Amino acid sequence: MSIAASNQLDTPYPLDEAAIRRFREDGFVRLTNVLSAETLAAYAPDISRMVDEGNRVKSIPLEERTLYDQAFIQVMNIWTRDEHVRELAFSKRLARIAAELMGTRGVRMWHDQALYKEPSGGFTPWHVDQHYWPMANSNSITAWIPLQPVPIEMGPLCFGRGSHRKRVGRDLEISAESEQRISDEVRKAKIDEVQEPYAMGDVSFHLGWTLHRAGPNKTDNPRRVFTIIYMDIDMRLARPTN
Repeated sequence: MSIAASNQLDTPYPLDEAAIRRFREDGFVRLTNVLSAETLAAYAPDISRMVDEGNRVKSIPLEERTLYDQAFIQVMNIWTRDEHVRELAFSKRLARIAAELMGTRGVRMWHDQALYKEPSGGFTPWHVDQHYWPMANSNSITAWIPLQPVPIEMGPLCFGRGSHRKRVGRDLEISAESEQRISDEVRKAKIDEVQEPYAMGDVSFHLGWTLHRAGPNKTDNPRRVFTIIYMDIDMRLARPTN
């Protein structure tokens, strides 16, 4: 890895007040030029290798998998198994963006994960992330880091604008039920659905209670994404509800 790629991970990103305001109103924001193509290329091979090693469903034909496993290949806590990927997972640049967006005095990492949507991989149902996490407050945030451009046909994230302020889908795990029930609620509440392509270097951040989904991957290439989930540095555990 070049010195430039390494340095970028720990240098501040120029986050303006308009982006912070937009994030707090909408529950998400997509930022441009957060990481260079060189930086992403330095880590992508190791992330992909760990995904291949951790893929528990690769021997099962796509059409025979559960809806969850059709949506993506998920490999968590890569930082604990690969020292190189750990550098990306502990990027000060990304952590600082997360803290500034939430307005906390700092953040800790909850976990990292790779989410690879295979060619012809299915859609990701509507859901909220914090349903899965026993956290005492709402200050959790996910950095969604594509390792290549993500056009619409590859399945970028779709967000429900302002949905973090509505108690929709918070009791639902990712499933066909969550897709149907939340879709109905999104229509009833007239929540604006925002889906945009990601250019190389774009990184989005969304709150743990922000509704989101993703379309299927209609391309011949995998949609390779690395994510980092952060929580308020002062976060405490809540009693698990599921």
